[in-house]
Amino acid sequence: MKVGITGAGGMLGTHVRAYFHGLDNLEVCAADRQTFEAGGLGDLLDGCDAVVHLAGMNRGEDDVVARTNLDLTKQLIAALEERGSTAHVLFSSSTHIERDSAYGTSKREAASLLSGWAKRSGGKFTNVILPGVFGEGGKPFYNSVVSTFCHQLANGEMPTPHADSPIEQIHAQTVARRFEELLREGTAGDVRVQGEAMTVYGLLDTLTGMRDLYAQHIIPDLREDIRRDLFNTYRSYLYPGHYPVALTLHTDPRGSLFEAVKSPNGGQSFMSTTHPGITRGNHYHTRKVERFLVTGGEAEIKLRHLFGNEIQTFRVSGERPSYVDIPTLHTHNITNVGDSTLTTLFWTHELFDPAQPDTVAEPVERI
Repeated sequence: MKVGITGAGGMLGTHVRAYFHGLDNLEVCAADRQTFEAGGLGDLLDGCDAVVHLAGMNRGEDDVVARTNLDLTKQLIAALEERGSTAHVLFSSSTHIERDSAYGTSKREAASLLSGWAKRSGGKFTNVILPGVFGEGGKPFYNSVVSTFCHQLANGEMPTPHADSPIEQIHAQTVARRFEELLREGTAGDVRVQGEAMTVYGLLDTLTGMRDLYAQHIIPDLREDIRRDLFNTYRSYLYPGHYPVALTLHTDPRGSLFEAVKSPNGGQSFMSTTHPGITRGNHYHTRKVERFLVTGGEAEIKLRHLFGNEIQTFRVSGERPSYVDIPTLHTHNITNVGDSTLTTLFWTHELFDPAQPDTVAEPVERI
């Protein structure tokens, strides 16, 4: 299946693209803002069996938001009609359609336009109505209240929400998996995706607690998926400046001791030895919390965002134990750069499940 994604450079688009990238028998064509501006949407979508339409504007002047969202949808329809496409189009709508805001109105009208195209062309249309979507890479004060709170907490600020309103939130990777289900099943019509009900104050309390524990080198309780997703989002705003994190080394005449991982999650730990010059890894995760901790030898840990070019390199040593908690959507590896055997402790918050490994091969350094 060949799937086009509009808005692929946005927060939700990045997560959907990353998840689809790791699926077998699925080819992804990514359209970002430049694709629309250059008039190349038709060529990019040529031959697509499906299109996930995520391009849009969330905040801004009312007339600009409304005009932008409708113009982007009209451009998509024009590109589909130009190619005579009968693709299955999934549109990321919002629960804001229940309100009379410019954003909500533009989402309703865009869905109506796409529904009309499907009836004329013989294509298929799914109007996916989403609650608030959050995730790593979200823009604070734009994408989600979760992004805003995480950004502020990671930068030493204390958020001051005005009211304890009820909200409904869903992680972008959960949305990506729902999109895949709808595509595979060929579902059409309106689909309301449920998120997690919470309050603004409750969200802030959860994130503040996670910040406080993590500052003490404690991984918070991640046994609920929503807590894992919130923690991954919070720590994404700490990267890369927060790492590597040095651990306290307790030394006496008997030798030395340090606390490698503290968490109520359990999870899974394993040790590895690596010969000089050898590299391990070159893969990425979409949900997994993973810690690298060198206990002996010299190493370089390298990371690159899946859709970026910049490589972040951390030099670590067993002489001064320090950990790097790997951010999601970043391919990563570890190389023994010393002259002796490298020993490394790896920890993940969940037991390995071969049916859902959440480990996708991807080289850090492009050839």
